Amino acid sequence: MTAIWEPEARYRIWFEIEAHATQKLGDLGVVPASGAKALWDWWATNPTIDVAAIDAIEAVTKHDVIAFLDWVAQQVGPEARFMHQGMTSSDVLDTTLAVQLARASDILLADIDALLAAIKRRAMEHKYTPTIGRSHGIHAEPTTFGKKLAEAFAEFTRCRARLVAARAEIATCAISGAVGTFANIDPTVEEYVADQLGLAVEPVSTQVIPRDRHAMFFATLGVIASSIERLAIEVRHLQRTEVLEAEEYFSPGQKGSSAMPHKRNPVLTENLTGLARMVRSAVTPALENVALWHERDISHSSVERFIGPDATITLDFALARLTSVVDKLVVYPERMQKNLDRMGGLVHSQRVLLALTQAGVTRDEAYRLVQRNAMKVWESDGQLSLLELLKADPDVTKALTPQQIEDKFNLDYHFKAVDTIFARVFGE
Repeated sequence: MTAIWEPEARYRIWFEIEAHATQKLGDLGVVPASGAKALWDWWATNPTIDVAAIDAIEAVTKHDVIAFLDWVAQQVGPEARFMHQGMTSSDVLDTTLAVQLARASDILLADIDALLAAIKRRAMEHKYTPTIGRSHGIHAEPTTFGKKLAEAFAEFTRCRARLVAARAEIATCAISGAVGTFANIDPTVEEYVADQLGLAVEPVSTQVIPRDRHAMFFATLGVIASSIERLAIEVRHLQRTEVLEAEEYFSPGQKGSSAMPHKRNPVLTENLTGLARMVRSAVTPALENVALWHERDISHSSVERFIGPDATITLDFALARLTSVVDKLVVYPERMQKNLDRMGGLVHSQRVLLALTQAGVTRDEAYRLVQRNAMKVWESDGQLSLLELLKADPDVTKALTPQQIEDKFNLDYHFKAVDTIFARVFGE
């Protein structure tokens, strides 16, 4: 990923754009065919791009594209004068950025595929591993750890689809000249360059490619980062000492604290939370880049020189790190079961509530009956049993027999739709 953003890589794309454009201009008879031939003959020698020499020229010209063209001309000779005919700097810069973001997208898509594979493997492993579902951080009803992971798989599948769409939207080529009118260059040149670089033609450019495309791209990266953080925070909460249902792999020789030898901290997922913030920090500047003056200004340029490499490299790293976390995640089913049983059966309260309503009790009265017993269990810190309290409550047993009440405390009942959910998520 970092190689995409290296100066030499950027200059190589610049050359290809200029050479392809010169090639087409030669085919059209606008410039001699010898111009493109000289460029490609030099390129065939696999020349080293002298970044320092180009920088030295730019120090004088104060213009990066001109500095590059001057340096190439020094290498190629007089035929290089046919480069950049009818083009403007933005044709080169914007098309190059499109190539870089498309290549970065391909790496990120491969990262997501690796993450999806890891999540799927662990989801299948724990498809029926019982655990407690929580809302507001409080015990709610039973679920499975596999279903938790299936939720993440579905979310990152959506992330992947969004990135595919964002890649298609960002991968456009503009070779339209000053203010985008094609006054000094034929539109077929743009079509040819786009085809050679695997890009789509920008339907209408000003002197730059419209920045709503870039805004959508970086917004998509921000959403992916938020999905990374969501799964990371789940792991962080599950690793808390009081919960400890899962934890990051703690390798031999690893140390968790400089002061406390007993510590095993969720440092990787905490790191992912911070990295997600950094990726999202690129979104607002990208949105602000949309509004440029008239046909162009360069207020967007300095922003993109930061957020292009920073956001893609950071997200690449974060996806790889999350994949490793999921792949090596240590899961504790026994602790999950212990936590499920922690509150004396309170997790089954809704089933009793529904059974009472189906037995003819009004919903408000049924809620009151179950809640008054549930609060006794809550206040006992789970030492009392909701099942036993309900069976001893005459107002409850007027409507339900003890066996009917016991039937509502069957854990497997909550997992009857797991197969359906998995079929929807994984297609199996």
